[in-house]
Amino acid sequence: MWRNFEGTQLSDNILDEVESAINREAAAGNKLKVCIGTDSQVKGNWTEYATVIVFVRQKKGGFMFINQERKKNLTSLKERMITEVAMSVDIAYKLCDLLDRYDVELEVHADINTNPQFESNSALKEATGYILGMGFCFKAKPEAFASSYCADKIVN
Repeated sequence: MWRNFEGTQLSDNILDEVESAINREAAAGNKLKVCIGTDSQVKGNWTEYATVIVFVRQKKGGFMFINQERKKNLTSLKERMITEVAMSVDIAYKLCDLLDRYDVELEVHADINTNPQFESNSALKEATGYILGMGFCFKAKPEAFASSYCADKIVN
């Protein structure tokens, strides 16, 4: 179930919630960019996932919507990284027509390090191909603040 950062539960239809937010911000004179990212944390036999839709107001801060899920542990870090990317791409795909209609820029952020010294880098090639293949703008660490900072704060 989606909620805002303050914890208020949103309606079941995330498209309506996003459209409402876009209209509210446009009425206030704000230009938006949307960044979507997912992060996860292993907790025992389960993995906690947080997907965020971050609305960045040009020069005026931002806000986010949050969805949390819990799944049985996956077998490898690489598999977990690709699952995070798939969760982000899924919501980006649901929102892309709406964002295009309102001329809102969209980025998909992956909590994957571009430095080969880090283990998460093993998923970079597949994640990049998946996100770019879907036609989305892609950011990885250190530029992927939606996943690396916003979603990270929810699962940690």
